[in-house]
Amino acid sequence: MSPNTCPTANWSYPTAIRFGAGRISELADACKAAGISRPLLVTDRGLAPLPITKQALDILEGAGLGRALFSEVDPNPNEKNVAAGVRAFTEGGHDGVIAFGGGSGLDLGKAVAFMAGQKRPLWDFEDVGDWWTRADSAAIKPIVAVPTTAGTGSEVGRASVITNSETHEKKIIFHPKFLPTVVICDPELTVGMPPAITAGTGMDAFAHCLEAFSSPFYHPMSQGIALEGMRLVKENLPRAFVDGKDLEARANMMSAAAMGAVAFQKGLGAIHALSHPIGAVYNTHHGTTNAVVMQPVLQFNRTAIERRIETAAAYLGIDGGFDGFYDFVGSLNSTLGIPANLTALGVTNPDLEVLVDAALRDPSTGGNPVKMDHDNTLALFRACL
Repeated sequence: MSPNTCPTANWSYPTAIRFGAGRISELADACKAAGISRPLLVTDRGLAPLPITKQALDILEGAGLGRALFSEVDPNPNEKNVAAGVRAFTEGGHDGVIAFGGGSGLDLGKAVAFMAGQKRPLWDFEDVGDWWTRADSAAIKPIVAVPTTAGTGSEVGRASVITNSETHEKKIIFHPKFLPTVVICDPELTVGMPPAITAGTGMDAFAHCLEAFSSPFYHPMSQGIALEGMRLVKENLPRAFVDGKDLEARANMMSAAAMGAVAFQKGLGAIHALSHPIGAVYNTHHGTTNAVVMQPVLQFNRTAIERRIETAAAYLGIDGGFDGFYDFVGSLNSTLGIPANLTALGVTNPDLEVLVDAALRDPSTGGNPVKMDHDNTLALFRACL
């Protein structure tokens, strides 16, 4: 940037967040604040029978808000899940959604609230140009978000990632009103996460912060948030992984997750551009996939980000500049039991041309510090294998 150039940017920051242990008890009041009297709680199949979901439903029922649950949500939610959720929403006469869970439950819940009043098909609202303006904003239902993992940060995001079940492509559906009206961040809800999910979701938060920090776009507020988010992950993810009941570590990871999603308004990059098609085709865990491809992407972008990563390393207390940061990522992955490469993750005999084509169409590609093309993206995929 020229020293005489005055930067211009459009910024939007999060919503009302009720953060702290035990604050799930405020769920009914959060619904009231959002103007919801007949909520539909949307979560995934795995969470539906668990005590934390029963607790949430008990709170709603006790406040006279009903006990409605929709949980037909796949790990990588698709348009069929959205359509089924909208039917449940409409048939139940609901007036708002509680998006409850990890990335899949949060994304699906937000998409149901968005699509419940729309007349156009879901894919008409993909995050392309100004397609979001096609939506009837007045018909979008209010959302209360309750994350039960610390990774995606979807609770403070203005989009949902939905997989096209026919093409196996992950699509980003965007609208500013995807942003929930109220968020309850209760770290006690994350205590029961198994170590592998703690690791994968935590590395997702780290990937969001790292890619936002590395993005070439101008957004100094996101830059600062991304840097501090990386510090929180570095200092707290290993603790939460080893001791799932470490509530301080769980709380700091929940903060880092939200910070990552706020920060990546600045942009994402090749980590997500690769991870999205891999997850869509092979149904791999998104955050774990991000962790697997992180070191190859760092090397891929080195020429453009070396000085910036040196700054991050110094702030994080990592010796050795770029190489020290690169080694830190590898050591953290190893500590968390992350597979060493895509082959170890289960990606065998992939159709690389299909993956490359999908990666280059992914919106994250535009935020990568090094311009991605067919040849260098193909080489990057091979390095990840």
